[in-house]
Amino acid sequence: MDRRAVLARFDREVRCRPSPEPGSLVEREPHLVRSVGRSNCVLFADLTSATVRSVIAAQQARYAGEAGPLEWKVYGHDRPPETGACLAAAGFAPDPPETLVAAPLARLGPAAPPPAGVEIRRVGSGAEFADAVAATKTAFGLADDPRLAELADRLGDPALALFVAYVAGRPVAAARVEAPDGGAFAGLWGGGVVAEYRHRGIYRALVEVRLAYARSRGAELVTVDAAPTSRPILERLGFEPLDRVQGWIWSPPAAETS
Repeated sequence: MDRRAVLARFDREVRCRPSPEPGSLVEREPHLVRSVGRSNCVLFADLTSATVRSVIAAQQARYAGEAGPLEWKVYGHDRPPETGACLAAAGFAPDPPETLVAAPLARLGPAAPPPAGVEIRRVGSGAEFADAVAATKTAFGLADDPRLAELADRLGDPALALFVAYVAGRPVAAARVEAPDGGAFAGLWGGGVVAEYRHRGIYRALVEVRLAYARSRGAELVTVDAAPTSRPILERLGFEPLDRVQGWIWSPPAAETS
């Protein structure tokens, strides 16, 4: 792949023209795109060394009255290169770094069947959704995650497919794919396997079933914000690293009460 060309297209088509999620709005300013509502996130920013600090301060002022945190997604090619350092100085805390990897679907082989004894279902019922949430919480060690509950409102949306893997009837892994209507890009998200079921090919099987769904939606390229644990598996399947990516989180100060 032409790394620069794919990143430029990713910025134009995914980061600058995101599909609004239920309960959220997409807001645009010169050189900045953000999501506001259920989740608050700066999705794209093209700034300069002269403007980055003032723009960060303006976003903090914009979200100061919101109940939830603000995330700022920073990619390695974003400008200026000191954006991460400026966010840290403004009180943002870094999430663990990841790598944006991508693959053209036309280059990937046909999906392999899941390992013996593993059943993968696309979530279509309340019970299956509860299983997916339980598997995700256990896999990632989460006590709770409001973003999981929000997915329940989107189960009828063909742009989203949520999958859960079972072993002997137990939900042991879950993952989703986002493939917007008419979009060239599909994104793989949230793939997690319960610890005692790792290294059995279940994560790879969840990737395969999501690639098949992305093909059915007409996507050309698939991207993943890959953690160090999943990146080697994805590269063996044909994904290529494009850039580093890191989320920065800022929690507004609690409002004073009289």
